[in-house]
Amino acid sequence: MDTTGATARSVTGLQQTLTSLEVHKRRRIGTLVGGVLLCLAVVLFLIDVATNPRFGWPVVGAYLFDPQVLQGMLLTLMLTVVSMTAGIVLGVVLAIMRVSGNPVFAGVSGAYVWFFRGTPLLVQLIFWYNIAALYPVIALGLPFGGPSVVIGSANVLITPLGAALLGLSLNEAAYMAEIIRSGISSVDEGQLDAGRALGMTRSTLLRRVILPQAMRVVIPPTGNQVISMLKGTSLVSVLAISDLLYAVQSIYSLNYEVIPLLLVACIWYLVLTTVLSVVQSRLEERYGRGFAPRRAVRTRRPKEAVA
Repeated sequence: MDTTGATARSVTGLQQTLTSLEVHKRRRIGTLVGGVLLCLAVVLFLIDVATNPRFGWPVVGAYLFDPQVLQGMLLTLMLTVVSMTAGIVLGVVLAIMRVSGNPVFAGVSGAYVWFFRGTPLLVQLIFWYNIAALYPVIALGLPFGGPSVVIGSANVLITPLGAALLGLSLNEAAYMAEIIRSGISSVDEGQLDAGRALGMTRSTLLRRVILPQAMRVVIPPTGNQVISMLKGTSLVSVLAISDLLYAVQSIYSLNYEVIPLLLVACIWYLVLTTVLSVVQSRLEERYGRGFAPRRAVRTRRPKEAVA
């Protein structure tokens, strides 16, 4: 009895039966109904926001490009750029100290990160604003009564703007140090061994091998930190610095249009964060080239020959 032929015929018949079956997409009524209800709720909410006179949209339009508001927005951008630049530079130094293998460097870096991440940013800003209570005169010199050079009064040197930049930069450096340290740790050890085999010094290895590859890991959280810094600059309004939030506060303290002026600030913050998000996505694409997963190539099944 030819069992092999019978088996082949049964397999062929099973394949023909399977290929003749029609595949229907499963209908998910609950998901469809939930989506419709959610869209309806969003539309009703937008209609209410647009028609509610208490939002004061004419006032929002009148003050959206007010010179005082625009000046505050520019100061907010300046605080963000300067503080993030200083924070990234200091964060790189702290991260290198942390992974250097020197216990003194690693301990100092760890203590810095522990302190500045463990205390609120608002407390740090107020502390630097009142630093003159601890050090009325800023001087450089030897300890224990040695000779010193007086630089000047702390009240004169550390202005409210200087205190804001100092507090924002030092606080941001603690977070950037951990981000950069994680990026450095993500580089494969084989890359380091290959660099050492080529005779690279530690500084050359760090500059040409480690940091370029770590950028792929560092860019996304750094972009998030930039956006957080942009919004965190609103805390400097407690130091009477005319940033975006302080500008709208000064205006609504006179005309009592609190909600419309706060909406003005929200609109500008949303515009700036949207621009930063676009820049972040472009940088992620650039530094992520060569690491993105390849798309699966779909192969077409050969047509069965018709007998």
